[in-house]
Amino acid sequence: MKTKIEEGFRSGKLTVIEKTDLRKSGYMIWKCRCDCGNIVMVDTRKLQRGTATSCGCTSQILPGTADLTGKRFGKLVCIEQTDERKGGRVVWRCQCDCGNEAFVSAGQLINGYTKSCGCLAHPPVKDYIGNRFGKLTVIEYAGKTKGVHRWKCRCDCGKTIIAAQNSLQSGHTRSCGCLNEITRKNNLKLVEGTSVKILEKTADRLISTNKSGHNGVYQNKRGKWVAQITFKNKTYYLGTFIHIEDAVRARKRGEELYDDFLDWYYNEYRKSENPPQDSDVAADMTN
Repeated sequence: MKTKIEEGFRSGKLTVIEKTDLRKSGYMIWKCRCDCGNIVMVDTRKLQRGTATSCGCTSQILPGTADLTGKRFGKLVCIEQTDERKGGRVVWRCQCDCGNEAFVSAGQLINGYTKSCGCLAHPPVKDYIGNRFGKLTVIEYAGKTKGVHRWKCRCDCGKTIIAAQNSLQSGHTRSCGCLNEITRKNNLKLVEGTSVKILEKTADRLISTNKSGHNGVYQNKRGKWVAQITFKNKTYYLGTFIHIEDAVRARKRGEELYDDFLDWYYNEYRKSENPPQDSDVAADMTN
């Protein structure tokens, strides 16, 4: 239901005095007095919509624009109109409840798109700084990217990383990556830079890039068969043969290196009271 305009009606600082015989775009023109004493002519539509609230005296409000002085939008209170425009709308200087100032267009304020200086978009700092997530300690807010809050964290190992808030909360991110290395080392059972687990499965698995059907055996450009083996990051040449069967036998003999290492691992290393700590996390590449 549209607001009825009559004598005495107020819109902001304007008071309707009387109806005139004039019309604008089909709307009745009313004679209004501003609280400052000025007389202005305003049509019915602007009075009903509230887009005319003064003669233009308050903060130099431009004619035809709403006077938002003192009005609250979320955490923002409009202080004064500026000379700037954004998207064709007047930009207002606003005071945020947090103490910061913000310059926001009238459209953003009236339509509810902007309700703070930006502080509402940030989670409370006190809720995260100092919190621990696994080996990570949150030290400061790192901003928002694609709708995701990010935090600068220090890992117990000394490194710092930027982590997504949802990854921290879900437990997906619990270190700078060093925990992954520890887990990988444990899963591979790395000893002296060699993966016991890989050696245990060497006889049962075929490397995906192998075309001969036998690990460590391949055909060179001359059509001969070459046998080799890699152990502790060093490759041993076992010979070149005309027949693949001979290359396979050479490879089998070379795998005695693996057998000797596994015998040592099970009979001596695992039985020792204080097994040596391996700092080398490089997996043994067997082929």
